[in-house]
Amino acid sequence: MIKVREFNAQSSSSDIDELWTLKFNTIRKVNCRDYTQAQVKAWAPDRFDRESWLKRVSEMAPLIAEVDGVVVGFADLQVDGYIDHFFCHLDYQGRGVGKTLMKALMEKGVRLGVPRYYSHVSITARPFFEHFGFTLVKQQSVEVRGEALTNYVLEKIV
Repeated sequence: MIKVREFNAQSSSSDIDELWTLKFNTIRKVNCRDYTQAQVKAWAPDRFDRESWLKRVSEMAPLIAEVDGVVVGFADLQVDGYIDHFFCHLDYQGRGVGKTLMKALMEKGVRLGVPRYYSHVSITARPFFEHFGFTLVKQQSVEVRGEALTNYVLEKIV
């Protein structure tokens, strides 16, 4: 069973490392099918700045998905409808984690009164988001640590 909980900066310091590892491994081992080795290394660098990541995660306040106490995904929704992070553990993809997280984000959006959801999604994640009713606004190229990465601005108006 997939359980979704809120991130709590005071009681979840171990979450910081787990979320970084999950993001790192997803980019390096899943997104690598759509991006070059140089691009994934820029996107998920070997060096981990724990303090910066702690600040970022605390600010985005993600929802965290767990299966039997194992962190298997996380996603965030900002008050303006922006989904900044959406990652599923590479060993749990295709098992309903993403669907559960998306449902939880949409429920949170209803509570916040969000009329429009949007995200900058990877080549890899685009079909997943489109499956949930997101449509293409534009394709773009973003620079990350000197590497140009293609991603897509997608939106869902409710």
